[in-house]
Amino acid sequence: MAALDQRARDEFLALGEPRRHESGEVLIHQHDLRCDRVYLLRSARTGASACAKVTANLDNGMEILLGVRVHGDLIGEMGVLRGAPRSATVTVCSPSLAYRIPASAFLAFLDRNPRVGVALAGMIAERLQWANQRRLDFAAFDVQARLARVIGELARRHGVAVPDGTDLGVTLSQQELGLLVGARDAAVGKAMRALREGGALRTRYRRIIITDPVRLEAAQRAT
Repeated sequence: MAALDQRARDEFLALGEPRRHESGEVLIHQHDLRCDRVYLLRSARTGASACAKVTANLDNGMEILLGVRVHGDLIGEMGVLRGAPRSATVTVCSPSLAYRIPASAFLAFLDRNPRVGVALAGMIAERLQWANQRRLDFAAFDVQARLARVIGELARRHGVAVPDGTDLGVTLSQQELGLLVGARDAAVGKAMRALREGGALRTRYRRIIITDPVRLEAAQRAT
């Protein structure tokens, strides 16, 4: 939504009706053949965050976390654009509003607004870059460095300034962070403890606050 002008934003929002979703509700199921809608994620109330996680199950039963979506993000556009089954599951992580927009209305909106198509392509390219970076990190860095890099990237995209530092801006559990960096709970717990003891960040329940970005950046370069 940030890439659209006010007229385009208003027109796009008018395409769907908002519905409140609570934490744990699934918007999209992996392998679902129905690609008849997209969603626009919005905050349920002023000052609160909206968050959804994108996950996929592999043939061996392993679940991976592909990314997170926050206020203003579009969800489900790939299935509609490709006309293919859903490639991932999208689950709401915090109370949020989701505008359910029919696929036909979404595609017609793109036809009427070619500049929006350019913005959409840029968004897809950015998500591809995120996925590629995670693959590179997995090959080049240990768990602590991968965790520090993901935390730093999430903060750059979604971080919110707070009195004692920068709040990550998304609510992720330790297990979910592990799914993002390809590590088990024990390894993530050890890496998180090292980052806390090193003064780079502090944690609260499902919250991470970066207290020293310089130390976090130094941890990102370790191997």
